[in-house]
Amino acid sequence: MRSGPRERAVTAPDRILLAGFHAVAARLRTNAASIEVIYVDAQRRDARMQDLLARAAAAGVRCVAVDAPRLNGLCPDAPHQGVVAQAGPPRPGPTFEELLDRVDGQTLLLLLDGVTDPRNLGACLRTAAAAGVQAVIVPRDRSAALGAAAAKAAAGAVEAVPLVAVTNLARAMTDLQRAGVWIVGADGAAERSLYELDLRGPRAWALGAEGSGLRRLTRERCDERVHIPMQGGMESLNVSVAAGVCLFETLRQRRAGGGRDNLPEAKQSR
Repeated sequence: MRSGPRERAVTAPDRILLAGFHAVAARLRTNAASIEVIYVDAQRRDARMQDLLARAAAAGVRCVAVDAPRLNGLCPDAPHQGVVAQAGPPRPGPTFEELLDRVDGQTLLLLLDGVTDPRNLGACLRTAAAAGVQAVIVPRDRSAALGAAAAKAAAGAVEAVPLVAVTNLARAMTDLQRAGVWIVGADGAAERSLYELDLRGPRAWALGAEGSGLRRLTRERCDERVHIPMQGGMESLNVSVAAGVCLFETLRQRRAGGGRDNLPEAKQSR
């Protein structure tokens, strides 16, 4: 029997601001009723804005034309493109316990250790959604908040892939391993290449922030660590780019039936 608190998807307590066309259009498509109001640039009348206004009208969402300083004041840290929506938080995603109960042969998760830049977090969510990741898991105290800047960078992925915060990432990794998930860490100092590893079966990728990488305890919890081969004297990639390389190589192998003949077995205890 598993113990510990039930970790839910990260949400704001009451409401959030969504900035930019992608983020607002995604919420209109998935949960228009949660949008309280959309503020739009009164000077912008192009086709893209007209299309958004038509979608909002069809969904019964109120739009208010305001000047650029008002929009800049609402979202000072996120390029808003002349569109800002005030809305409720995303629909609750699965708890961490529920993720454990749903592990199967197609499980694919992304663990982010110490990614504190909201734009990097949002870009990782966008990459994860495109790769069909079931959830992005972050430590509660060492992660960027899911605010307007992250939602803008996610380009609608906030609605597609849940962000689950856990109190202790290392302990969560152990729980995943006991559930049968093999955890691979992206580590520039690792000897093995990403392309030497069999990535079929339930997998989770663990990535740290560019520069600092994975913390020691997180790195030690990984079942395997690999590096991404690079040329041109580059030593690291932006975390969202690295996540894309790792996740889409996983998808390539699964679709092609590639990898080694024998899958590594998940460790059952630590």
